[in-house]
Amino acid sequence: MRVKRSICSVILSAAALLTFACGSSSNDTEEIKASPVTAKVEVTGGTIEGADLDGILTFKGIPFAAPPVGDLRWKAPAPVVRWEGIKKTDSFCDACMQTPNSMGNTAPVSEDCLYLNVWTSAKMTDAKLPVIFWIHGGGYSGGSTSIPMYDGTGFAKKGAVMVSTAYRVGPFGFLAHPELSLESGHGSGTYAIQDMVYGLKWVKDNITKFGGDPDNVTIIGHSAGAAAISTLAGSPIAKGLFHKAICMSGGSFEPLQNEKPGAVMGMSGPTLEIAEAEGQEFIKRLGAADIKEARALSAEDIQKKLDEGMIGIKFAPAADGYALPDDLYKLYKAGNFNYTPVLLGHTSDEVGAFGPARVIKQKDFEMLAKMFFGEYADKFLAVYPHSTDEEATKSYKDIRNNSFSWNSWAWSSLQAEKGEKAFQYYFDFNPDSPEKGSGHGSDVPYVFQTLGSPEKAARPEELKLSDMMSSYWLNFAKTGDPNGEGLPEWPSYNNTENKVMIFDEAPGAQPLPELEKIKVYDGYIKGLREKNK
Repeated sequence: MRVKRSICSVILSAAALLTFACGSSSNDTEEIKASPVTAKVEVTGGTIEGADLDGILTFKGIPFAAPPVGDLRWKAPAPVVRWEGIKKTDSFCDACMQTPNSMGNTAPVSEDCLYLNVWTSAKMTDAKLPVIFWIHGGGYSGGSTSIPMYDGTGFAKKGAVMVSTAYRVGPFGFLAHPELSLESGHGSGTYAIQDMVYGLKWVKDNITKFGGDPDNVTIIGHSAGAAAISTLAGSPIAKGLFHKAICMSGGSFEPLQNEKPGAVMGMSGPTLEIAEAEGQEFIKRLGAADIKEARALSAEDIQKKLDEGMIGIKFAPAADGYALPDDLYKLYKAGNFNYTPVLLGHTSDEVGAFGPARVIKQKDFEMLAKMFFGEYADKFLAVYPHSTDEEATKSYKDIRNNSFSWNSWAWSSLQAEKGEKAFQYYFDFNPDSPEKGSGHGSDVPYVFQTLGSPEKAARPEELKLSDMMSSYWLNFAKTGDPNGEGLPEWPSYNNTENKVMIFDEAPGAQPLPELEKIKVYDGYIKGLREKNK
């Protein structure tokens, strides 16, 4: 595999290393007096220079931590290394180590990847614009901030400071191992989550210089990024670093993965015990005797081994007792989470984006239901039509969609139960093929206002919906409530009316679709959680 050298790597002189010290610039903690926001900004680590693009100042590739290489591999992020002179931040840095062209990423990849990006329209440092902190998806194994769909210009034009952050993926971000747990003193397998927290700390220390308000930060993510948002919502190490959360098509409220089988299809991570066992197996397959030998391997060799196929090895945040203390559902039930308003939802046909539907014969549907859901199968069979092959195929797909819809509903319900606001949505807009529903990620370009391409311009009805959705998201980032002038009323979720905002040809608040099926899945999850105690 060919990996390009990072465009953001720097050659450090001995003098620069000596000035590294605690990794903070001399004025990081000084009060910022009102002054113009310019393309040159002093941040933690040194001075950066961005670009002015039609009134939007853009800074791409800002280091927020030391490169996690060598002895820093599989460790918490370390303070950024100071640089001399002015660092140009006018182009994206390499994506974190992953399979080339993975999950929409087309950028070169590198283990030196802990950089973030900022878009702002603020004219003065005391503008106190709301901050939107974006975490990309990619199945915890890929993705990047440079994907054009995630461009922050739209949010900046509407009055937010947009930040997008990289984080380590795959084994580089989530490897757990007994040696690593002993080394850290508090478990292992959550380096990616700690990267996100470190990025949020950078925002707290620096965002005022871009006209942002460090006391009004909204974290937002999609897919695995949304699952990470739910983890941050339950993480004690993220406390006080964000004030609202937006979760698009993701969540980790299913039980933690352990040795007991179950047809759980969500993004929940493993227990530390299971993660450490898988980590030991992974190190063995790398041909390394221990963590020291594994750290001596090149990132390219590790990725090559992974790409050759390591069946059964999966990477997601482990319940390490530090970044993630326990099963998120249990944390919420006990009131041990970061109390903030949330805006969350999913699309009408999430798995439709994952390839052609698997054709299921009517005669096989009951067998599959019993295989997956055991004694709970009859309840699924009662609400999922399967009298024909066509019905069975659709119901099989709908069951796979359950994880997304259940996570949104479960989180909304928990918020309402604890007296905290949740605003839930259901995206069902597909003007080309309305009968097919809307696939995973189809709502993202509407929110970012990045619809259309040189080959196909966005249609007026698409742009209208994009303007509406981005306005809801920005209103929420400003106040914790998406409602605003000229927008259909979006009620906060309650467990009696179950109303959500439906984004279709005629957006409006309606009862959550297919709630009966979601509650069947909920019953199954509760039973599984009881068995796995």
